[in-house]
Amino acid sequence: MSIPDLPPPILVEDDQGMARLMEDMEGRPDIAVDTEADAFFSYRQEVCLIQITVGDNDYIVDPQADMDVSPLGRMFADPKRVKIFHDSEYDVLILRRAFRFDFAALFDTRVAAAVLGIQSPGLASVLESRFGVKLDKSMQRSDWSTRPLSAKQIAYARLDTHYLIPLAEGLREELDTRDRRVIVESECRRLELLDIPDPPFDPNEWSKIKGARDLSPRERAVLRELYVLREQIAERQDVPPFRIINNPSMLMVARQQPRDMKHLTGIKGFTPRMASKMGDKTLKAVARGLDADPIDRMPVLPRKDGTEGLDEIQSDLYDRVKTWRKDIAAALGMESAYLLNRHVMTRLASELPKDRADLEQVEGMQDWQLDRHGDDLVVVLKKFHKDLAAGKVPKRRTWKRR
Repeated sequence: MSIPDLPPPILVEDDQGMARLMEDMEGRPDIAVDTEADAFFSYRQEVCLIQITVGDNDYIVDPQADMDVSPLGRMFADPKRVKIFHDSEYDVLILRRAFRFDFAALFDTRVAAAVLGIQSPGLASVLESRFGVKLDKSMQRSDWSTRPLSAKQIAYARLDTHYLIPLAEGLREELDTRDRRVIVESECRRLELLDIPDPPFDPNEWSKIKGARDLSPRERAVLRELYVLREQIAERQDVPPFRIINNPSMLMVARQQPRDMKHLTGIKGFTPRMASKMGDKTLKAVARGLDADPIDRMPVLPRKDGTEGLDEIQSDLYDRVKTWRKDIAAALGMESAYLLNRHVMTRLASELPKDRADLEQVEGMQDWQLDRHGDDLVVVLKKFHKDLAAGKVPKRRTWKRR
């Protein structure tokens, strides 16, 4: 069916509409789900839409409407009904944070595509290759918090779930043929339990801004103060920080270090409107940066892979396991993260297992990983411990982590 032939989606904006949706979902083995949030317009991201496809019906649930969305929690937690998402991590997190939903029987088509070795596992690419459907992504950064929704927004939102059920059916068949469904199921069980708290604001993350490393020590100190100010204003106004002042403009201010409003408004990117709203605060932040100690060395930020707590010996094992994972995944033609995730790798490196028995005790190691790759991984462990005993494991790192 071509896109123009689709019947209009069903908007759920009151308790009666929710009751109809819940009735339609009864007895359905597969339910497709997606969400839209206001990430580009709000500091505290809110769930603005929940798209649900049941059979041939596409529903668009409006959490901002005057109704109770809690009945959806029964569906999400039901182990007998499969909830199909594409790239579910973000959806699970924001739905859990907003409504405290629990999840069971999740199936992620993005994970399935990556495990099958599909080179472009994004939804638009997969749908185009599988169904000849070309999604219009022009609404991707739409303000989903505005009401009423436009016809274009509604048309865009419904397509994110409309094809997920047949997509999942096809991917399951391929996974079974290649004996890889257990890999996807293992990752989906992890995603069901996901509940990562929002990380606290780190004032040293100014150092991640492109161009910050090229600043002088004094300019870095000014940039740090501007970065903190931007976050404070963004949180207070409930808008994303980039909407307060973008990174290139903030770098320009740090370099030029204006002392008065005339100089500030002459800086490219710092508009008169910005000056009227935050000009005085910006000048004070520049003054604080100039009074602070220069920043001679870039701050060391926590590593995204969670390995900052590993010592040099543990880090050596981590790198060896990571190299082994990369090689095995390349041979299998799949994303390496689904062969062995970074959390398990970090625990493995921390515990320094020596043999198969030790490996089986590492939290998070799955039976399929041990059955299919345990012996090869033990070879890596034994070589590591042999090198360690021979003094071949460096006490200080002499190379950059891959």
